Amino acid sequence: MSNNDSSSTSTNTSDDAQPKPPILYFGDTPEDQQVGVRKLVDLFYDEMDQNPDFERIRKLHPVHLNHSREKFYLFLSGWLGGPDLYSPQFGHPRLRMRHMPFPISSEDRDQWLLCMVNALRAMQLPEKVIEGLMLSFFRTADWMRNKPDPEGSAKGLNTISIKGE
Repeated sequence: MSNNDSSSTSTNTSDDAQPKPPILYFGDTPEDQQVGVRKLVDLFYDEMDQNPDFERIRKLHPVHLNHSREKFYLFLSGWLGGPDLYSPQFGHPRLRMRHMPFPISSEDRDQWLLCMVNALRAMQLPEKVIEGLMLSFFRTADWMRNKPDPEGSAKGLNTISIKGE
């Protein structure tokens, strides 16, 4: 997903006619926004690392998560509408190609999404912002799938609520 596609991650509010880049919900200044993105990444990886329900997705990551945290922070900064910190260091994200070595099924996608929605809720962002971000994250995460689902497995987010219900 490109950070130029602001319509997919931006959220309208009743006060504005123009969509706001999600990064604006992460702080009042560019510095605060970067701190907010870092906090989201840390909450996401802490959830994955500490919650046994996410053991499956955790096993797809290295033992030490520092490098994963840093690369995800750099990527999310631009993806959320902030400065592009990833491309100058690593080139085009090529997300699908970079994730191809890892077997990713619908269950893996769903665990990743649950980690993310939990992290976003912990940030106490407005629910409409969380919903918009989760729809964009779903599109991207679904595109990362590269492994067939086992026969008889759940093939959707039937157990995941991206709304605050």
